[in-house]
Amino acid sequence: MFDAKTIYMIVEGIGDTLYMTLLSTLLGYVVGLPLGITLYVTAPDGLKPNKFIYRVIDFFCNIIRSIPFLILLILLIPITRAIVGQSYGSTATIVPLVICAAPYIARVVETALNEVDKGVIEAAKAMGASTFQIITKVLLVEARISLISGATITTGILLGYSAMSGTVGGGGLGDIAVRYGYYRWQTDIMIVTVVLLIVIFQIIQNVGTRLALRLDHRKR
Repeated sequence: MFDAKTIYMIVEGIGDTLYMTLLSTLLGYVVGLPLGITLYVTAPDGLKPNKFIYRVIDFFCNIIRSIPFLILLILLIPITRAIVGQSYGSTATIVPLVICAAPYIARVVETALNEVDKGVIEAAKAMGASTFQIITKVLLVEARISLISGATITTGILLGYSAMSGTVGGGGLGDIAVRYGYYRWQTDIMIVTVVLLIVIFQIIQNVGTRLALRLDHRKR
């Protein structure tokens, strides 16, 4: 069906897609996790309410999340070029992916922490736990299932965004689908890339679900 060159291109596309998706998810959490924790802590009913800090981060998250990814990708071209030296390719795509993911992750983390039983937090306070201890030893531990589920959903979303970036030369399977499936009308390559994206998404979903179930002591 395909020659060696085409097969190599698809395999390379799989690698680029995984590289963009997994690294952007990781870097997104490096930025988004602290933002989400800060949102929770500084909220009006948080551990350390701070209206100014909360409103600034809340505003930032809402603004970024309201911009469609494809438009954000184009808007960030100058920043991407300044950081990685070019505005196309898999490495360049990671920049807008991280900027897009961080506010979403922050909201996911904030929501997960809000689900923690307030009684557990009050008990920790009564035992003299500091704010840092409550965050690291109570909130993040109690919310781990929701956090893992959120990470799974986030990774799946970034997989779709990485494919979308192919419309502007972002690399990966999305780029192959656009160049060959759209511009050259090679339907067979288009179908293969779509199937591969579905398979990768299912693997991510299954791994995340299994991990969440394994850590959920309520299922034991």
